[in-house]
Amino acid sequence: MNLQSIITAVAAILILGAITTPLRASDAPAEFVPQLLGAQYTFIDQHQDALRSPYSGPLSLRARGDTERSHTFGAYFGVALPWHFQFYLDAEMFKGAGVSNATGMAGLTNGDVIRSGTADLGKRPYIARRVLRYALPLGEETDTVEAAQDQLAGKEYARRFEVKLGKFAVSDDFDKNRYANSTRTQFMNWALFNNAAWDFAADTRGYTGGAMLALVQPAWTLRYGIYEMPREANGQALEWPLSCARGEQVELTWQPEKDGYAVRLLAFRNIARMGVYRDAIAIAKETNSAPDIRADDRDGRRKHGYAVNAELPLTDDGETGLFARIGWNDGRTESFAFTEADRAVSVGGQLSGAHWGRPQDRLALAIAVNGISHGHRDYLALGGNGFLIGDGRLDYGREQIAEIYYAAQLVPHLTISPDFQFARNPGYNRDRGPARFFGLRVHAEL
Repeated sequence: MNLQSIITAVAAILILGAITTPLRASDAPAEFVPQLLGAQYTFIDQHQDALRSPYSGPLSLRARGDTERSHTFGAYFGVALPWHFQFYLDAEMFKGAGVSNATGMAGLTNGDVIRSGTADLGKRPYIARRVLRYALPLGEETDTVEAAQDQLAGKEYARRFEVKLGKFAVSDDFDKNRYANSTRTQFMNWALFNNAAWDFAADTRGYTGGAMLALVQPAWTLRYGIYEMPREANGQALEWPLSCARGEQVELTWQPEKDGYAVRLLAFRNIARMGVYRDAIAIAKETNSAPDIRADDRDGRRKHGYAVNAELPLTDDGETGLFARIGWNDGRTESFAFTEADRAVSVGGQLSGAHWGRPQDRLALAIAVNGISHGHRDYLALGGNGFLIGDGRLDYGREQIAEIYYAAQLVPHLTISPDFQFARNPGYNRDRGPARFFGLRVHAEL
């Protein structure tokens, strides 16, 4: 039995349970007709300057620099079903590439690039999400929500028990942040739109199969998610059954006021067919060769970690505010799904254009610092490769990144964003860099 069979069975149980609760007429959708909730197109033109490079490896930033363009297309659909159910279907397509083949740093500079690394994915349309959502009311109080990606317009119960089953991104529900959450409209660097030390379950494109449970209250929310892990680091194929490999996370969000400050505490654990850095190093010394973490892959290996995420609206109805994240994982087993970071800190802010007569514009600045465990750095220093980083050698230093962008709304639904990023010690290597990246992003959405 695969995950889709499990999802179908659980959905049937939920439906049977739901119909035992009387449905008020106001709850029933008038028509079960799919709705187009949104569509988007994002174009990114990014240039990497040449950088100091006394040596390089197969996954290094290109010493002479690089210029690449990427395009993403998306269409997002939803339908309201009886008995508090909803179904969502998202289709996407990606074309183009990231600078230096989207390798060479933990904080990659174009988050809209499919995390291909050395993977070879097609450029055809694909289903990004297919999600069955069930929301059981726990009270009468409701909030009004507007239509958005994977969100139908209407009334949402302020107190509810929520279940999501299907294929989606773990970050759809965890590690959310008002000011640093979307690579298509906010910061583009990987170390800024998610916590870089949070190695959440995902295939190469960033999606996985699983389930999310949430208890939602007006001032706090408790979420738990369990998801399929990839069979190999940065792999497209997912592992089954969940008893053999899985990614789990639990997150508590404290937000006393709907548009006020928020603090999120997250813990995660991965069980997968992973390698151990120290074991790979020991084998390499015995064989007098460069270490290969993939050759040490074994079922049942574990990784755990923690993350804190905060946002603080200041003024302009929350359009001006601050954010911060801090994350840690044990760094014993190989970086597997998101990026190669075992320690992460980021802080930044957003300023509304209302202060210079353009209330729809935003100016934002943030910095991020990434680090890796001792075993991880020793592995890279001996010539080992991860799935994003491998210079052949390493003079370790924390990866330090700064990003600034200005998002200007030219006309409704169309935004253009000049972007600049600066990185010291790219790939944790003090022998290389600094690196500079100039970008221009055009984003259109309905």
